[in-house]
Amino acid sequence: MSRTPDCVVIGGAMVDEVHAVSNLPEPDGGAFAHDVETRVGGVGANVAVALDRLGRDVALVSRVGDDDRGRLVREHLADTGIDTTHVAVGDGTTSYSHVFRDPAGQRMIVTAGGSFRDLRLTDAALETIRGAEAVFLTAYTPDPVAAAVLERVAAASGNDANAADANATNTNAVDMNVADANAVDTNAADGPAVAFDLSGPVSELLDRGTAPATIHGLVRHADLFVAADVAAGAYFGGEAAARERVGAAVDGTADRAVLTHGADGATVLAHGRRSRVDAFDVDAVDTTGAGDAFVAGLIDGWLLGDARPDAGVSSGDPVDGIEAGVRFAAATAAINCTSPSAQAGLPTRSAVEAFLRERGW
Repeated sequence: MSRTPDCVVIGGAMVDEVHAVSNLPEPDGGAFAHDVETRVGGVGANVAVALDRLGRDVALVSRVGDDDRGRLVREHLADTGIDTTHVAVGDGTTSYSHVFRDPAGQRMIVTAGGSFRDLRLTDAALETIRGAEAVFLTAYTPDPVAAAVLERVAAASGNDANAADANATNTNAVDMNVADANAVDTNAADGPAVAFDLSGPVSELLDRGTAPATIHGLVRHADLFVAADVAAGAYFGGEAAARERVGAAVDGTADRAVLTHGADGATVLAHGRRSRVDAFDVDAVDTTGAGDAFVAGLIDGWLLGDARPDAGVSSGDPVDGIEAGVRFAAATAAINCTSPSAQAGLPTRSAVEAFLRERGW
């Protein structure tokens, strides 16, 4: 039965074909796969499973095809604590990815299949989102779905006019003025907190993911905005521009943004201040899903209930709590990198806490 979860995750649930290759090939180059495994992955499934492992009540909104891959995904999710009421089954091929992983754990990913692209929100899913404490989505979310979430969140915060802008189409994302986000109240008292991950370059998203204008609206309204270097650079016009423009968007507010740099850690922009949190050094086996584990840790630490690290920080400085939350997320990601596949090594809360204690946190 459907229930009111802590967090609703909107995202792909797909099959990963993981190729352990001799090397990641250069253009016109080659590689040899000495092992191939089939596993369940996808950003949505990865984040949902990670939150479930951390002890959160989570619902997944996704769509799979009525095929062998779709059945594999549903059987896998049925063995978790995730509410899968809103995982639809329909026509089309279940989305899947070919993951190429080299001996150092670095990887390349190529995705195909159209089942998630055809996702649409039902009234029941919208009601579940409305009742949750947080909702997470990425730029890979189909634009009609992302726009519907943006409209619901903007309406809850009294910014209906801004929500209507989400239906506009503007492919020149770099020219968008992110700094004007200061004029928007992003804290919707009557709706869920929003976590948005700018997952890929706009050129990769056209016709299958969130449209640039909707992305702009989500950047303006998100309580937590996350972007890796490649996506941030493509959207904002370079890494330095991303830091400057996202920093302007959160300057003087309680809003939070994190720009991630892989093994080089993350830049945190919150409360008008900028800080850096290092990644943890571990013997990485597979970095697939590390970013998803990191985002789940951020959602757990920043948006959900009593776990917010900036609530009641003894130093009196909320940034100290925010950095503690980012370290928790970094630890979650680091632990996951020590096991193969995106989900096999996702840790429990006690495992993350033990990891941090061992490192003096």
